Amino acid sequence: MSIFNNLSVLVPQNSSFLDSPEADLPLCFEQTVLVWIPLGFLWFLAPWQLLHVYRSKIKRSPITKLYLAKQVLVGFLLILAAVELALVLTEDSGQATVPAIRYTNPSLYLGTWLLVLLIQHSRRWCMQKDSWFLSLFWILSILCGIFQLQTLIRTLLKGSSSNLAYSCLFFICYALQILILILSAFSEKDASSTNPSFTASFLSSITFSWYDSIIMKGYKQPLTLEDVWDVDEEIKTKALVSTFEKHMVGELQKARKALQGRQRRKAWRASGDGLRGLNKNQSQSQDIIVLEEVKKKSGTTEDFPKSWLVKTLFKTFYIMLLKSFLLKLVHDLLMFLSPQLLKLLISFTNDRDAHVWTAYLYSVLFFVVALIQSLCLQCYFQMCFRLGVSVRTTVMASIYRKALTLSNQARKQYTIGETVNLMSVDAQKLMDVTSYFHLLWSDVLQITLSIYFLWAELGPSILAGVGVMVLLIPVNAILAAKSRAIQVKNMKNKDKRLKIMNEILSGIKILKYFAWEPSFKNQVHELRKKELKNLLAFGQMQSVIVFLLYLTPVLVSVITFSVYALVDSNNVLDAEKAFTSITLFNILRFPLSMLPMVISSILQASVSRDRLEQYLGGDDLDPSAICRLDCNFDKAVQFSEASFTWDQDSEATIRDVNLDIMPGQLVAVVGTVGSGKSSLMSAMLGEMENVHGHITIKGTIAYVPQQSWIQNGTIRDNILFGSELDEKRYQQILEACALLQDLEVLPGGDLAEIGEKGINLSGGQKQRISLARAIYQNSDIYVLDDPLSAVDAHVGKHIFNKILGPKGLLKGKTRLLVTHSIHFLPQVDEIVVLGNGTILEKGSYSTLLAKKGSFAKILKTFTKQTGPVEEATVNEDTEEEDDCGLMPSVEEIPEDVASLTMKRENSLHQILSRNSRSNSRHRKSLRNSLKTRNVNTLKEEEEPVKGQKLIKKEFIQTGKVKFSIYLKYLQAVGWFSIFFIIFAYVINSVAYIGSNLWLSAWTNDSKTFNGTNYPASQRDLRIGVYGALGLVQGAFVIIANLWNAYGSTHASNILHRQLLTNILQAPMSFFDTTPTGRIVNRFSGDISTVDDTLPLSLRSWILCFLGIISTLVMICTATPIFIVVIIPLGLIYASVQIFYVATSRQLKRLDSVTRSPIYSHFSETMSGLSVIRAFEHQQRFLKHNEVGIDTNQKCVFSWITSNRWLAVRLELIGNLIVFFSSLMMVIYRDTLSGDTVGFVLSNALNITQTLNWLVRMTSEIETNIVAVERINEYIKVENEAPWVTDKRPPPGWPSKGEIRFNNYQVRYRPELDLVLRGITCDIRSMEKIGVVGRTGAGKSSLTNGLFRILEAAGGQIIIDGVDIASIGLHDLREKLTIIPQDPILFSGSLRMNLDPFNNHSDEEIWKALELAHLKSFVSGLQLGLSHEVTEAGDNLSIGQRQLLCLARALLRKSKILVMDEATAAVDLETDHLIQTTIQKEFSHCTTITIAHRLHTIMDSDKIMVLDNGKIVEYGSPQDLLRSSGPFYLMAKEAGIESVNSTSF
Repeated sequence: MSIFNNLSVLVPQNSSFLDSPEADLPLCFEQTVLVWIPLGFLWFLAPWQLLHVYRSKIKRSPITKLYLAKQVLVGFLLILAAVELALVLTEDSGQATVPAIRYTNPSLYLGTWLLVLLIQHSRRWCMQKDSWFLSLFWILSILCGIFQLQTLIRTLLKGSSSNLAYSCLFFICYALQILILILSAFSEKDASSTNPSFTASFLSSITFSWYDSIIMKGYKQPLTLEDVWDVDEEIKTKALVSTFEKHMVGELQKARKALQGRQRRKAWRASGDGLRGLNKNQSQSQDIIVLEEVKKKSGTTEDFPKSWLVKTLFKTFYIMLLKSFLLKLVHDLLMFLSPQLLKLLISFTNDRDAHVWTAYLYSVLFFVVALIQSLCLQCYFQMCFRLGVSVRTTVMASIYRKALTLSNQARKQYTIGETVNLMSVDAQKLMDVTSYFHLLWSDVLQITLSIYFLWAELGPSILAGVGVMVLLIPVNAILAAKSRAIQVKNMKNKDKRLKIMNEILSGIKILKYFAWEPSFKNQVHELRKKELKNLLAFGQMQSVIVFLLYLTPVLVSVITFSVYALVDSNNVLDAEKAFTSITLFNILRFPLSMLPMVISSILQASVSRDRLEQYLGGDDLDPSAICRLDCNFDKAVQFSEASFTWDQDSEATIRDVNLDIMPGQLVAVVGTVGSGKSSLMSAMLGEMENVHGHITIKGTIAYVPQQSWIQNGTIRDNILFGSELDEKRYQQILEACALLQDLEVLPGGDLAEIGEKGINLSGGQKQRISLARAIYQNSDIYVLDDPLSAVDAHVGKHIFNKILGPKGLLKGKTRLLVTHSIHFLPQVDEIVVLGNGTILEKGSYSTLLAKKGSFAKILKTFTKQTGPVEEATVNEDTEEEDDCGLMPSVEEIPEDVASLTMKRENSLHQILSRNSRSNSRHRKSLRNSLKTRNVNTLKEEEEPVKGQKLIKKEFIQTGKVKFSIYLKYLQAVGWFSIFFIIFAYVINSVAYIGSNLWLSAWTNDSKTFNGTNYPASQRDLRIGVYGALGLVQGAFVIIANLWNAYGSTHASNILHRQLLTNILQAPMSFFDTTPTGRIVNRFSGDISTVDDTLPLSLRSWILCFLGIISTLVMICTATPIFIVVIIPLGLIYASVQIFYVATSRQLKRLDSVTRSPIYSHFSETMSGLSVIRAFEHQQRFLKHNEVGIDTNQKCVFSWITSNRWLAVRLELIGNLIVFFSSLMMVIYRDTLSGDTVGFVLSNALNITQTLNWLVRMTSEIETNIVAVERINEYIKVENEAPWVTDKRPPPGWPSKGEIRFNNYQVRYRPELDLVLRGITCDIRSMEKIGVVGRTGAGKSSLTNGLFRILEAAGGQIIIDGVDIASIGLHDLREKLTIIPQDPILFSGSLRMNLDPFNNHSDEEIWKALELAHLKSFVSGLQLGLSHEVTEAGDNLSIGQRQLLCLARALLRKSKILVMDEATAAVDLETDHLIQTTIQKEFSHCTTITIAHRLHTIMDSDKIMVLDNGKIVEYGSPQDLLRSSGPFYLMAKEAGIESVNSTSF
């Protein structure tokens, strides 16, 4: 073969490779080394590949066209290789001198194509049909073939046709290989998987093209959860947690051993002095005693198993870490190739003799290096974020798991809020750290390499520049620490502000009744003022930090170049040096600014790590003291010498209990408050720590707690509690629990939605649902902790007879009933009397009475207190109106004290439509309607009943944010400010362009002057102007930033003011239909976005945008033709951006929408732990949590992928800009000098990152402006009537207190029916009126109407001749007084709670306290009137709170008093005090009392009986008792014969 060179020629030719005028490699090299590289790669990796397929094979998938096409093409290649071999052999017969290589290559190819056929066939058994390493093989093969291809073409062009046959064969082969590569870019679908990422081909995976379909879908219409693909099985919660727990067991054991060692050493140290004199035996026992003591002292708080979490996570995820490590390493090394290529290009431009093809090669290399770098970086990010999400998922699921088994001792250290924080905040911190973890080593590597290459360019002068950078690190650190301190201070202010907001929203009804809004508004404004002051200081700090960050590269280059020029007169700055250095400085800037951030985030995460280790390493409940038996055991429950405690350090709560309970018995447990009744139940359920003894239980348990626990969901879900629906049984239970008439009132019946913590149910309803849930579970043993406390006597009677009693649903089951209702005791099988944690007596009712022991004593005191036992009720469901339920004493439920805060009185039944009552046509009983509904299998399309959904669905914005929202924010900043800020930034950009042009002129000097004759004046001018331009940049950046800080603080202030003012003026119906959390979210999340994030995003956006513009301007000034390239690239860029933003925004929304259910389900679980454990439903709840986390995970994951999708495409555009600008430099080399090339390319290299940032910032602004949109939504909420109008009531109004109702009608919400249907009556001055009626008769609506909480739907109310609808709300409300049903207090001093406006003197306040019987209590307090009341008044007893509300009313001294009587909260004594004070002090007032217990209103002048929104009777009690109307029946039910029979 004539062109075949001998191998010996290879060396000399290669050394002068760049000098040859044509880009040609020796053919020998092309035909050996370049052929063997791809083949070697394939043969080396093939065995691994085939083994992997064999191990992980799945069902074989059917043959597709794509597969056939690939196999056919490889078949052709096989045939061609055979043909070539045949040709060689025929040629061989003719000539003796055929080189060996001509045989070996075709033979090698024959084997290789067979191997490829085999591999492609084996992939039929894989999910991913395309193998990554085959794709790489095709790419390598094509790249290596390029050289031979162009050699052959050039030979043919010269007219040499000696090797025509071979050339043709080669061309055909080459074309086929390109075809196969194109085919392997397509992905094959697999029937078993919907998620295209599993089946994506290699090229599709690294460019994230498989994600295109979601991006397109998201662009056309807003994405929903169904559109987002599920995550991989192996990173689903279940898989992750099981791996994690496997590793965790071992690590935790080691950590616990280490902990014991630590404690032992501590013990020795502590007791070292005491032990010296003891002999060995003594010292050993001493050691044990000391250990015990240390344990007691340290408790669980100080020491816990440490440093196991990171090890466990590492063992779980080490493969991902390794993969990402390799990718990052490749990326970092490639990063330093760009400056070297830049240097070569500049030298090419300066050297007129260089061959053009070298420059083209550099341009192509520029592009290839950048492309590989981009792909590596994006795959690395994808891995890191995937790792981060997996870590977060693992931690969240583990916390949930732990919560279900954590012992009470350990649980006591955490409030529910803190545990939810572990799940949200700490898990998030770990996620962030794992995402950036690799930067620790990568930053160090980058800094080292940068300095090494810089040294090569400029020698020791670079130390000056690097020195400046290093000096700025501590300055930055100090500033960062300062701003951190400001933020911490601000967090405290924010917490205070949110606490007040929370209270305002919980007690909004009281604020409205008393017209106290302005006082609280001012409190919030004061806190907000402090917050904004700090915010401004923070903004100023940030400005300085950004200024330094911005100034660093400018300063560094100025100083380095100046030092370089000044050190030695021979040093002349040329383009190669200057621009290569600038590129390197740009690389160096990133790790230097990132390193401190990475370190601080690692430190933050270490705090989270400790907290998580402490929680996850805490002790579990020890159920060993509870023996569960299923077979031959004759007792249902047996306590043997059982002693239990809530806290290992304190003494036992349950002491030496011996008790046998037989199957089927009904056992009542009675005792005074705090005698340990609930604790006995908890001990049975395994909730307490065992001291000694044990409890044996036979069968399953169902539990009804004292504080009923209701989940957010429908009533039916709550009762079924995960079981299948058995219609007949379900109806039977509803009837037995007296729930049918409640369901009749609730819209949607048993499908009515219950708010969080059962907010829209009364205490009694919650208790009965809780009971129904237990019965439905059909267990063997029923533990009932005072289920009758929250229901009325007659409902209690119904429940006892139908369910608990000898004839009830549960007959034949074992029942343990804790109760205070003495009158059921004669019917139980056995009574157990508890006192102080031990059993005082047990036996049947008659035996215990005969004994005359403690039981008889309890009975006696009880009868004395209550009068006739039955006299407890007015009507069948009074408990609907008082929401409190009997409050259990603190001793009984130690862990739940926190959750006993009063719920706001929100009686649903009045809000709801009363279709079933008003409309006689619909009066078929609920039972039938439920049945028919089930027959229709609840069609999905069925319209929900009006009002069935209480809570409005939160409005998820979709689509683009309206432009008016941006204007709203900019307007709040101020137009002048905005103009000025942008102006300053523009000047900064101009100075930036100027300094670049100046530098390029400076480097041009190196051509004019040699080092020897460089005039000092010229040099100083260059340095001076360059430095000055740098300073101008810095100055304008800091001016713009400071102004930006002022502007954004101003905007925050305005938006918060508008929001607060408007929320406080919203009508009550708004608060009824909007969960408090949602409103608080506006004040916390959204306001903090407007405070912190939005200004930052806007600032970065402006800087990025101007940065890109200035780079493009500079490239275009150098080569104007570049505009031609910019336009198409700009269009591609814009379209990518538009596609991406739509999808990303919606995914971010889906993320936050799917995240909150995880936390709310978690806090729900935390508050219902004892119930879940008792029913043994842990697995179901775990499953629910896993599903929730996976749903959220798929959204986060999709969002991360969308970012990668975007980044790959943007970086491609950036890389193309670099490529084209370098091509332009080569094409127009004759008109350009080296300095221009350097100046253009060093800026172009920077553009990729900036482009990426710009889109990131655009989408971040879009995401964050949503906060303004949400705030704006609430700024626009409809207001109630104005607080003060032009028409003011006459001074001293109302002087008499006469009230006239004129055909008064009212409804709760426009879509609901009337609640009061035409009330007409006159109330004369100083009359005392009692209002009674069954649930939903409209009693509360009457007060709400009087205070205009509800506006009239018709008719009017006239007080002393003034129509109340004609005057301002505050004018009306300030003149009326109410003693509300729930005693709501606010955190602050006692004084503030009584008189928020400081209208009264101290004497007046003390007088009021004295009348309210609180004077002795308050004067006994250390701070007196300044005594701090905690949130919701938790540090006062309910009785005291009620008396404070009375004192509040006494201070108002108004002519009209409304009492919404609260009975459940107050004991009889306090009740008596309140009644007498009211009779005495308010004798000159008109009083309206809404009664729940009849005896409180028997001394009224008149009684109004309401039913169904109408007055059915109105007259004096004597008259009403004589006529046998509704009132007479109620009185009879309550055991009241005459007006006098009810005196105290």
